[in-house]
Amino acid sequence: MSEQNIRLRTVDELRLEDGQPIRYFVAAYQRGYRWTATQVTQLLDDLHEFTQRKNPQPNEYYCLQPLVLLAKDGAYEVVDGQQRLTTLLLILRHFNERAAEKYRLPLYVLEYETRPDLLAFLEDPKPELAAKRIDYFHIAQAMKTIEEWFEQRESDVEAIKDTFRNKTKVIWFQLATGEPAVAAFTRLNVGKIALTNGELIRALFLRAAPGEAAERRRMQIAYEWDLVEKALQDPAFWAFLHNDTGRGGSRIDFLFDLAAREQGMTPGTNDYATFNHFNEKLAEKDNESAERRLMNAWLDVKRIYMLLSEWFEDRRLFHLVGFLIWDEMDVNDLRRMAAGNRKSELKQKFRAKIVERALGAGAPVEPDALRAWLADRLDGLAYPRDRVRIRAILLLFNLATLLQHPQSNVRFHFESFKTARWDIEHVRSVASAELGSPKLQTDWLTHTQRYLTLAAQDAEASALQAKIEAHLAMPAKEGVAAFEALYGALLAHFKEDDGGEPDNSIANLALLDQETNRSYKNAVFPVKRQRVLELDEHGVFVPHCTRNVFLKCYSPQVDHTMYWTQPDRDGYRKELLETLHTFISGGWINV
Repeated sequence: MSEQNIRLRTVDELRLEDGQPIRYFVAAYQRGYRWTATQVTQLLDDLHEFTQRKNPQPNEYYCLQPLVLLAKDGAYEVVDGQQRLTTLLLILRHFNERAAEKYRLPLYVLEYETRPDLLAFLEDPKPELAAKRIDYFHIAQAMKTIEEWFEQRESDVEAIKDTFRNKTKVIWFQLATGEPAVAAFTRLNVGKIALTNGELIRALFLRAAPGEAAERRRMQIAYEWDLVEKALQDPAFWAFLHNDTGRGGSRIDFLFDLAAREQGMTPGTNDYATFNHFNEKLAEKDNESAERRLMNAWLDVKRIYMLLSEWFEDRRLFHLVGFLIWDEMDVNDLRRMAAGNRKSELKQKFRAKIVERALGAGAPVEPDALRAWLADRLDGLAYPRDRVRIRAILLLFNLATLLQHPQSNVRFHFESFKTARWDIEHVRSVASAELGSPKLQTDWLTHTQRYLTLAAQDAEASALQAKIEAHLAMPAKEGVAAFEALYGALLAHFKEDDGGEPDNSIANLALLDQETNRSYKNAVFPVKRQRVLELDEHGVFVPHCTRNVFLKCYSPQVDHTMYWTQPDRDGYRKELLETLHTFISGGWINV
């Protein structure tokens, strides 16, 4: 055949075509058989578990991973799946050995280019051959594993045999004539890039059908498919939709998964559940033509894409939906919330959902009561006990800040935020107990020395810099013993020696990227400030409100940029309170 072909075949249907045993050929570019007893046992255990399921349905089947083939010279070249295909043959041979001769099944033929005597070995697996060739050794081990496994389950053999033959299916993916088999093998095996649901579904939607109308349909879907996939490859759009920003390969799978789950597919049943769903959907016997079923299925996916694109383009929905997806809310749940609502109504519903997830239920409507409720929520938070809620509130503070100004067209960088994994850090840290090792002490002093070198010099700063240099030159044991005194002098210089417990309230917390968090965790305020401003200066993403904190934009009076004082914390808390109050009130939505 000249066209790519995809369908499901039972194990029984792998045996014969037109009444003759099918020949499968494994070319020399592939390695030999390597499945271990563990992998063979896992397959058999899965089959057994499937036969034992409660309330089995007539149309249920156990699905194996794809078998990628190329029709060639009256046989099928196995591009991917030869390990499974060999194991299936060994199980079929075991059933034949258990049966009387007249009940034995004709089996498919498996030929290895590098092992022309494989058939002879299967008939007579001599130990001396298994000892000489590694793939024969593994085949012999698999045969032994299969035999021992069935000996322990004599009462279940017939049920398992029926399930194996008639209710175990493989995804038969046949490449078009002329497609390079070696290139396909390299992609699927050497690069360990699995055949995705999206690729399988694409083949399903674009498989050949007679007539000019069918050909036009294929061209239309192929063109639109590529446009959608290209849009999903845009890092900003993908980071808006999904928290796995590093996901490579085809991303249109995500839309098909949403459509399949909406239509009743149970997620997680197997790796190719989404493909199986659409394969069954397109094969349904109802009043619709196959062409109409196909176009309707594609239209379902396009509708999802168009809705998500619309949300992405609307600046307010972009931030609202972006927060909810970051907070692990299912996209299908968001779509259900959107059903039948105008945009203004939907924004209010999303806003209310964000408030509930970030701050809790029960927000009052009356402004003064709302302000008191918010103050109680914020003041009751403490790090690290409330780490999850604090992170959500700090992100919401950034989004609400961008949304409350109607003239602004700035968008939050979900891509950078999710990729760098910004976490919570104290604006001002006093935690000498966490600097117990020589390395941590050296890192802390190095960061502080660098700041003193770059900052405006005075006599005290110069003297401290000299002490740091001398300390760093000490042997490790002497340095640890002398660290506390130097540490205290430096805290006094930066006015961070007021004692007491570190401030773990939200008014002393901000979002910092993990690299900065790890490297500068216990640094004094001006060192952290310098690091944040360096990132911003070089165009590296810094959350808007984190930058504002270290610039002291929320402070009522900026006496000195080197210190983070109680008035600074009070100003930051006030801004948090008022910005969140404005967000919850919702007046900005229709501005």
